[in-house]
Amino acid sequence: MSVPSAASTVHLPQGSWATVLDGLCALFPRIDRAAWEDRFARGRVLDETGQPLRADTPYRVGLCVRYFREVAQEAPIPFRETLLHVDAHLVVVDKPHFLPVTPAGGFVEETVLARLTRALGNADLVPLHRIDRHTAGLVMFSADPASRAAYQALFRERRISKGYEAWAPPLPGLPFPLTRRSRIATGEPFFRMHEVAGEPNSETRIDVLERHPAHWRYALEPITGKKHQLRVHMAALGAPILHDPFYPELPEPQPDDHARPLQLLARRLAFLDPLSGQPREFVSELALLSPE
Repeated sequence: MSVPSAASTVHLPQGSWATVLDGLCALFPRIDRAAWEDRFARGRVLDETGQPLRADTPYRVGLCVRYFREVAQEAPIPFRETLLHVDAHLVVVDKPHFLPVTPAGGFVEETVLARLTRALGNADLVPLHRIDRHTAGLVMFSADPASRAAYQALFRERRISKGYEAWAPPLPGLPFPLTRRSRIATGEPFFRMHEVAGEPNSETRIDVLERHPAHWRYALEPITGKKHQLRVHMAALGAPILHDPFYPELPEPQPDDHARPLQLLARRLAFLDPLSGQPREFVSELALLSPE
């Protein structure tokens, strides 16, 4: 039996509903009752052990319910991820441009997580960090709940080195290498970020790898991990990353232009393995195409 893509989880709150179906309909009013009934019928609503729940299961406060998000007529993304490493604890993948890491918005099955879950038959996969869907490169997943916290701590405690590359306009007036520190906050609309006054909460080290008349290839090292940090910092310096659809300006919504991917690549991850104590390094096999 194939393993379905990773489930969302809800613990049923206080309520007087007669059945789990009634409760879910009340908790998620945007999903039609018929859609929930269909999910129950197809075994897409589970308890915490992974066993399918019946629609007439009595409602119980605190019951752990796992359910699977679905999008009608989800458009396929015509790019494939590449498995770089698989062991009992870690999975490392090269993610192509345009493919989301986890379900969001109109993407459920067309995500790295869903694809890996199906390919490896492991419903316990969890991303240890994320890169946005416009960015290509390395993503690391935990494969075992027992060792997950040890690897999550690498990111939380900044004990992992992350290296990116990007093509962007030249910045001839700045001394490299340089460090950009600023305070990044949610902007408008909600999915964009921007710099604001205040104590810095983001830091990026920036250097130049290659110089051409119209574009330079930059090495970017995020010390912190704020959403869209590299894109915001480069745009704020006056060198927005090539083909960035969000920064510095947000045009009218357009379909993905697969011929013009964001020129940002998560190139390298390096750390001391928290289980073995040995150094580990992963390098992307992808490369950005020179715009020159």
